[in-house]
Amino acid sequence: MHKIPVTVITGFLGAGKTTLVRNLLQNSQGRRIAVLVNEFGEMGIDGELLRDCRICEDEEDPSSNIVELANGCLCCTVQEEFLPTMQELLKRRDRLDCILIETSGLALPKPLVQAFRWPEIRTGATVDGVITVVDCEALSTGQFVGDLDALEAQRQADDSLEHETPIEELFEDQLACADMILLTKTDQVDLAAQTKVRQWLQKEAPTGVKIVSCQRGEISPEVLLGFNAAVEDNLDSRPSHHDTEEDHEHDDDINAVQINTDQAFDPAKLIERLQTLVQQQEIYRIKGFVAVPNKAMRLVLQGVGQRFDSFYDRPWRSEEPHQTRLVFIGRGLDHAQIEQTVLALQPSAS
Repeated sequence: MHKIPVTVITGFLGAGKTTLVRNLLQNSQGRRIAVLVNEFGEMGIDGELLRDCRICEDEEDPSSNIVELANGCLCCTVQEEFLPTMQELLKRRDRLDCILIETSGLALPKPLVQAFRWPEIRTGATVDGVITVVDCEALSTGQFVGDLDALEAQRQADDSLEHETPIEELFEDQLACADMILLTKTDQVDLAAQTKVRQWLQKEAPTGVKIVSCQRGEISPEVLLGFNAAVEDNLDSRPSHHDTEEDHEHDDDINAVQINTDQAFDPAKLIERLQTLVQQQEIYRIKGFVAVPNKAMRLVLQGVGQRFDSFYDRPWRSEEPHQTRLVFIGRGLDHAQIEQTVLALQPSAS
């Protein structure tokens, strides 16, 4: 049987990976797609958002086409969960056209791709391509890699600069492994800022890798699928900061804090409170669901830095508790302070 093409979608926290996958599922053009979601933290926010799109459900088992890996990054847990998951999917090769793997924002793509050299997987699947999603607005303000002008000036002055932070190294490794870079949220910056980001990315990315703008995940599957790159066979051409390490480790200080409460919140007041928290602690990403007083719909909330987006995705189900569930991802987060700050916000009376 043919090898199933696998597209790896990587990118930093909040870049828009889940939005992209949802769009691909909703506009699959008849393709039968399985999705593997890897999250940082135990609360399955992204997996639930994907399941609720209702396009990717299997007729016999409503959740079988989405497998959520929730106990760490794929590149850290492949032997524990990734291998048996892929083996199960490969048993269904006659019912699948392709597989999407959405990595955690803290995952290194190269160790994941290397897993496709394992004999148990190699005969049945191949990495068709690696798509790296980049938040143009965040990058233009230097939220994740420092000020772009200052960083470029440092590198020009010192070619052997080796004191990048782990976050910077992670971001650079995601770029180095890319077959295509999707630049999201370009409508949030002016043309000069977008041009500066594109020029910087072009220097960082491998030669020939295209940078394509993408708004709200809306892009044709024809653009993202069908690279036929067999990435696992040419990893030597995709260097990373961790090539000389037998095992890599993420920054041990990066952690996830989860809040689960029956309390309902006024969205504007909650976002204001969360923006204050972002200033007090080194929070990279906030995501989750919010119960809003007197609203029959569930609010999806996503935050990167000081920027927050929200939308009502669907009505609360009859058997479903109307709960607010939030995940905070950052460095050295203080669970007690975050919980106290959020729960101290009085629910709106209207």
